[in-house]
Amino acid sequence: GIRYKGSIGAFVGCLDGPNMFEPSGAKICTKLSMKIKINWEGRKEKFFGLKKLQFHSMNNDLSQMHDRAGYWLFRQMGVPAPRAVHAKLTINGTYTGLYSLVEQIDSRFIKENFDDDDGNLYKEIWPLNSAGAPYTIDDYINALKTNENENPSVQLIRGFGQKIADASEENLQEIISEHMNIDEIISYAVVDRIVRNDDGAFHWYCEGNDCYNHNYYWYEEPSTAQLHLIPWDLDNAFENIGSSNPNPVTPIADQWGNSRNNCQPFGYGEWNLPQKSAACDKLTRGLTKYTEIYESLKTKFINGPLSISQINQQIDLWVTQISDAHAEASDLYEDAESVESWINKINLFKTQLAKARQN
Repeated sequence: GIRYKGSIGAFVGCLDGPNMFEPSGAKICTKLSMKIKINWEGRKEKFFGLKKLQFHSMNNDLSQMHDRAGYWLFRQMGVPAPRAVHAKLTINGTYTGLYSLVEQIDSRFIKENFDDDDGNLYKEIWPLNSAGAPYTIDDYINALKTNENENPSVQLIRGFGQKIADASEENLQEIISEHMNIDEIISYAVVDRIVRNDDGAFHWYCEGNDCYNHNYYWYEEPSTAQLHLIPWDLDNAFENIGSSNPNPVTPIADQWGNSRNNCQPFGYGEWNLPQKSAACDKLTRGLTKYTEIYESLKTKFINGPLSISQINQQIDLWVTQISDAHAEASDLYEDAESVESWINKINLFKTQLAKARQN
């Protein structure tokens, strides 16, 4: 009655294997990300109220802290974000390792986080495409993660996109303030940029002249006509903070609000992969206009959740919780990180957080 699905993204960190870009090839890591669906035949009950469990392998994150710390920081700043904890996973009596158990963003998540839970949840579709126009109705419907079988209207998010597309630069903030909680969305931007969540909503990857972003959800509340941006997939966050060896794929070239190359795609990073400045997107450009709120919330973030007294205390607590599980996996599997290496990565992570506070 329980099904699971592995993830190609789980073993990108296993660089010594032959099939890291081949989804149909052999899965070469001991520890693979998986999603478990609770679907007991003929039974309606759930697993502690949950329909799905997501176990992230953290193979790309040697500190084993990015998910838990990242989502915790977003939530501490009032941004709706999934909960995440560490978990030991045993399959058919065999201990497979330490995972990040991340809350599924679904109808139950919406019910927990919003007063009005009847609205639409979308995955990875922006109000405007890279050409600056709303997507088609079918595109929004295909991105639905709730209400998809109820012939829902997608006019709220599409209408918001059209208003942004039609607005003058002077009217952008008025439209954004009408449809978004400003403290919430600017807090999202503050956390996202300071922790260098460079594989998230503000990285516009390009193929030719078509550019796209990913790793986020939108939830729309019908009763308030407001849209909420929800972060997702934080395993590559933090890693580009002051790094002499940044991820070759993810780094964002521009500081918040800046743009370059006349808003045309440009190559950047070790692999010279094409991207487009986030501020060339009209909605993002509107968000960058809230400069005073951004600076105020940045100060609140640095002196609050990201301060040494708060985030380092959390990290030390989590290290204490998972040390035995990490050591057990290290003893069992050759491809598991050694305890010594892990402690070094924890110290590096704290150093990165200190650099982030200085930005």
